[in-house]
Amino acid sequence: QVQLVESGGGLVQAGDSLRLSCAASGLTFRRYAMGWFRQAPGKEREFVAGISWSGGGTSYADSVKGRFTISRDNAKNTVLLQMNSLKPEDTAVYYCAGDSGGSVYARISTRAADFGLWGQGTQVSVSS
Repeated sequence: QVQLVESGGGLVQAGDSLRLSCAASGLTFRRYAMGWFRQAPGKEREFVAGISWSGGGTSYADSVKGRFTISRDNAKNTVLLQMNSLKPEDTAVYYCAGDSGGSVYARISTRAADFGLWGQGTQVSVSS
């Protein structure tokens, strides 16, 4: 059974840090580019960060650039999102996602439609 399971969300104050983790199982993890998306109440799901299948390339939304860092460990089938200097506008449900086209097309997509695997999400709430 293919699964992506996120953890690490919570309630923090503005300026604090959180680290989200995504554990993958049931798939050849190294073949997937991975991404983090988020969805705030009443808003569309948006791209946050992505990492290539090898970990050699990354991409970030402008809103998180310089504050968030995505990384992966292909030996442990995990992808991390380190979030620093959190702001109230970072409040959302954060989703881990996998793109099987990541290795085939050598891409780091920012489009949710390119990601065929999704976790259940983890809530991040940042108070002012």
